[in-house]
Amino acid sequence: MVRTPLTPQERQRGEHFGALLRAARGSRSMVHVAAAAGISAETLRKIETGRAPTPAFFTVAALAAALHLSMDDLAAACAEGAAYAEQEQALSA
Repeated sequence: MVRTPLTPQERQRGEHFGALLRAARGSRSMVHVAAAAGISAETLRKIETGRAPTPAFFTVAALAAALHLSMDDLAAACAEGAAYAEQEQALSA
């Protein structure tokens, strides 16, 4: 299976989402949070670094629960990041 390359916007969105998760994880270990969410530490690492910019909904929901985040707050933070990225791109064009 060949995966289509990510667009710059998809890459930025994934990096922003990963940064949000890293900030919410704080000093907790990646292994601890991944286990609490029922995913592998490798999957969490890929999401946090933006290498998996479109995780499944249930993965996001499990991470939100493990990190004690509201899905609404997480979605709002992602939307703010997307709006900022669009503004940055428009200014550079």
